[in-house]
Amino acid sequence: MNQEKIWSDLLSSIGEDPTREGLLETPKRIEKAWGYLLSGYSKDPREVFKVFDSDGCDQLVLLKDIEMYSICEHHVLPFFGKAHIGYIPNNKVIGVSKLARLLEIYSRRLQIQERIGEQVTRAIMMYLHPKGAACIIEATHLCMRMRGIQKQNSVMITSSLKGCFLEEASAREELMGMIK
Repeated sequence: MNQEKIWSDLLSSIGEDPTREGLLETPKRIEKAWGYLLSGYSKDPREVFKVFDSDGCDQLVLLKDIEMYSICEHHVLPFFGKAHIGYIPNNKVIGVSKLARLLEIYSRRLQIQERIGEQVTRAIMMYLHPKGAACIIEATHLCMRMRGIQKQNSVMITSSLKGCFLEEASAREELMGMIK
């Protein structure tokens, strides 16, 4: 399938002339940009889980304010914001950058915000086996700002809590207190 032709045809379908000077290389640039924006499909989450002995660490590990963006699967428009990912170790820890990499794998796909959080916590539980995992995402959706309801200041907040964060109020309260 010739992706450049697809993008050229798309430009024609909206009334543009893909042969005009300013658009001559646009199909190639679009193909490259979308390849990067949706690169999460080619990555395996298991590959980020290099784990280490926790050396007795059994308290909350939190990486907060991780910048993120994704593409809404409903309107193919961006949404962006920040995520907070935490877990409570159960004999093993993971390198801190790996939490951000895990988020990137799932957010660089056609997505909904709720699913990203679920995929992140599910992977942490599956490959790290902690006592609990959490992913809270705060994001602005351009489909809410640019079309439809046009609410410029809306921010969607979602959470995915697993293990002790879901079952124990004290763990959940500590997590939420650290995110503020």
